[in-house]
Amino acid sequence: MGLLSHRVEKSEIVAGDHIYTWRVAFTYSHHGIYVGGNKVVHFNREQNIGPSWFSSLSSFDPSSESAPDFSASSSKVLATCPTFPDCGFRQPKSGVGLSCLDCFLGDGSLYRFEYGATPSIFLAKFRGGTCTTAESDPPETVIHRAMYLLQNGFGNYDVFKNNCEDFALYCKTGLLSLDQTALGRSGQAACVVGAPLAALLSSPLKLFMSSPVGLVTATAVMYCMSRYATDVGVRTDVIKVSVEDIGLFRGRKRSKELAEDTESCEAQVAIIPTDTPASKRHRYR
Repeated sequence: MGLLSHRVEKSEIVAGDHIYTWRVAFTYSHHGIYVGGNKVVHFNREQNIGPSWFSSLSSFDPSSESAPDFSASSSKVLATCPTFPDCGFRQPKSGVGLSCLDCFLGDGSLYRFEYGATPSIFLAKFRGGTCTTAESDPPETVIHRAMYLLQNGFGNYDVFKNNCEDFALYCKTGLLSLDQTALGRSGQAACVVGAPLAALLSSPLKLFMSSPVGLVTATAVMYCMSRYATDVGVRTDVIKVSVEDIGLFRGRKRSKELAEDTESCEAQVAIIPTDTPASKRHRYR
């Protein structure tokens, strides 16, 4: 395991590995599950799937709404890959796609995400999105989840709550957050959120630190601890969910939210005075 990230050669990866590649001078990384046969299953916005998409990644932010539109009305190949005819396959209205390893990497290098990292190793990796303290499930289980989600989807893409790293982490661990309004399992997202949070939390320390070095050290410690607290391996708001039940799990969460909204609405209606004329009741709604 490298100190900052773990670069590997293509010959070193095996089916079931969580791999990633850096984009735009290491500003962000794209993640996927290597399923063998030189194929990768990965997740992004619907319009961003297809072999042609990978060349645009080197100069484009995947969270942007103005991404080139490579979506189609069928699950057929969206562009031509010179090596694999099924490269770019996805189901309609799904962000989960199948690509060859070369198209997945584009011009980037290959890195392997590490599982079962010790707390000291995790904290030593200053950049998020390279490892987790969580343990991986067996390769056959990981591949099954990835292929199942290729056929059934992984919900709507969200850069902070449901992104490519969240997809790969779920395939490897089967863990989902009970609170779907919270930050996702992505270490990359936690890294982005953790930096300003650390600066905010450490700012009161300025009153007690005359040395800039001390303040920088305190900010770095806060940053690392905030990253560690959001790691999927130590979070208490995650549970194991079977891939076959993932739709039901998310459906129950939506039903619960709908029920809560309904109860809130009923409570508001209950406070309407019974003698209020019908013509005025709309103001209470």
